[in-house]
Amino acid sequence: MNIIGRLTKDAEVRTLSNEKQVVNFSVATNESYRNKQGERVEQTTYFDCAYWLSAKVANLLTKGTLVELTGRVSTRAWIGKDGEARSGLNFNTSQIKLHGGSKKVETVQATAAQSESNGFTAQGVNDDLPF
Repeated sequence: MNIIGRLTKDAEVRTLSNEKQVVNFSVATNESYRNKQGERVEQTTYFDCAYWLSAKVANLLTKGTLVELTGRVSTRAWIGKDGEARSGLNFNTSQIKLHGGSKKVETVQATAAQSESNGFTAQGVNDDLPF
């Protein structure tokens, strides 16, 4: 599944007890449509995302950055501190593409290009294998 949206806050790297690192971030996607009355309706969906392949990408994922993500979606449900039922969407990301449009994003893309020239891509480590 692919989603395109903007980061709602800067990404954070967490180190788990087994020394694995995960990059956590949140993305908001927007959709608009016309309802039966002909009124335009805007709908925003939030995804809590996890990226496990490399923590180096975290410094590129800043609030407001437009990203295209490939991965799989899952749901979760829990009872909040107030006793109310809550739910959310998780997105386990396997590929991240940064999209331009603003000067800030262009700077992020330049940093990404520099990282790629050092053998790193947002998809993981470039190890020069032919497949």
